[in-house]
Amino acid sequence: MFATIQKWGNSQAVRLPKGVLEEVAMRENDRVEIRVENGSIIISRANKKHKTIEERLAGYNGDYRSAEWDTGSPRGKEVW
Repeated sequence: MFATIQKWGNSQAVRLPKGVLEEVAMRENDRVEIRVENGSIIISRANKKHKTIEERLAGYNGDYRSAEWDTGSPRGKEVW
């Protein structure tokens, strides 16, 4: 099967036929990973699922303290 790279906004796109997506059990709006291997473009299903709040906080030990930082003096027309 062949396809053509076409302009899509400021990017380029290749349309994937429905039959190809059905063969790999993918559908519209599925999240994918795009990488380059040995000069080829590889598109595969993204294995990362959304983490729960519990999973996100699992490694947190409570010692983080936010602080202010100095961004330097004004250089243009910043509003004070």
